[in-house]
Amino acid sequence: MLSDVYFPRVNGVSTSIRTFCQWLTAQGHEVVLLAPDYGAGSGQQQVDAESEFDIVRVAARVIPFDPEDRLMRKDALWRAGSTLSAQHWDLIHCHTPFRAHQLALRMRRTLGTPVVETYHTYFEQYIAHYLPWAPGSWLRGFARWISRRLCSDVDHLIVPSAQMVDVLDGYGVATPRTVIPTGIDLGEFGRGDGAAFRRRMGVPVGLPALVTVSRLAREKNIDFLLKVLAALRQRLPELRFLIAGEGPDASRLRAVADELGVADRTHFFGNLDRRTTLLDAYRAGDVFVFASPTETQGLVLIEAMAQGLPIVSTAVMGTATVLADCPAARISAEDVGAFAGHVAEVLENADLRSELAAAAPAAAEAWSSDALMRRVEDLYRRLAGPASTDAAAMAVRMPSVSA
Repeated sequence: MLSDVYFPRVNGVSTSIRTFCQWLTAQGHEVVLLAPDYGAGSGQQQVDAESEFDIVRVAARVIPFDPEDRLMRKDALWRAGSTLSAQHWDLIHCHTPFRAHQLALRMRRTLGTPVVETYHTYFEQYIAHYLPWAPGSWLRGFARWISRRLCSDVDHLIVPSAQMVDVLDGYGVATPRTVIPTGIDLGEFGRGDGAAFRRRMGVPVGLPALVTVSRLAREKNIDFLLKVLAALRQRLPELRFLIAGEGPDASRLRAVADELGVADRTHFFGNLDRRTTLLDAYRAGDVFVFASPTETQGLVLIEAMAQGLPIVSTAVMGTATVLADCPAARISAEDVGAFAGHVAEVLENADLRSELAAAAPAAAEAWSSDALMRRVEDLYRRLAGPASTDAAAMAVRMPSVSA
């Protein structure tokens, strides 16, 4: 496994990689993950000691316009790649299209090993938020071009949703692909103490509360949810909004909450421990709300269902797949009034809220990582088997990646 991001960097890609590695290791497969070293200076605690699989950390530097992430240093990366290339691997799985992708191609050239890559991120919708000085149409065109080029480099793509396949088809990507959502380990969920969390965090117990779990970034559309909260101010004057997550948009979102007059009802908790306090935070809410239009899947929706929460959400891209025919959710257009109406209906109707909550855990079972990862394992076996010989031979003849 090769990636430009992993814990302590908290996002869906890190969560997905951990799910892959833990499940494969539990089945007796040998897994090694290569990822950036975030370093003591990052202010984030390394978590390697808790891993059931081996992690190779590569020296990396801070990215000026994206301080949460790290860029692996090429000299350290190539050295790590050379060490890994001295061993036998049946498959290389790359999770990001940056330097990890370059190393994947370099190792394939050396080993003739098939490379599969997961298309985790809808870059066309993300890139403008990080390069705001460039024309949007140019950035979107560049994202499509580079996606087409990078996808053509690998032997097979794993795509989390059918909607993302449609996007790649529109780009002209011809690489073979398989739709396999990541899923979650349901054994990690179904517990938590919401009342205790509220008491610890200064949130009044007994008052209605919305909760969301998200990286705080513009593409996650959390300011829309703050507008929904403001729209409900008169109808539900005691309503609170609980936000778990951290990110580059945190200070702006606090300012937006203040401008909308809902700062006193909004609670920002930062990143929480996935095995303890995050489970409590889910349970501290009465309704889980979500409105991101850029998700290739939307793992937090599945986590919320596993925690027994009713959901009010938009359904765009990957979230449309997760929420299709979901008995635990109310789907809304991205319209403040309509979304607020759905939230109010669920909060004011105790029977409806109980009905949605009761249906949530069973709805989450369709996204069990065990069932979905068996499909990944089958794909790995096909790619690493005799049928991959011709593709591997072609990979050896590919031109080298520039250093």
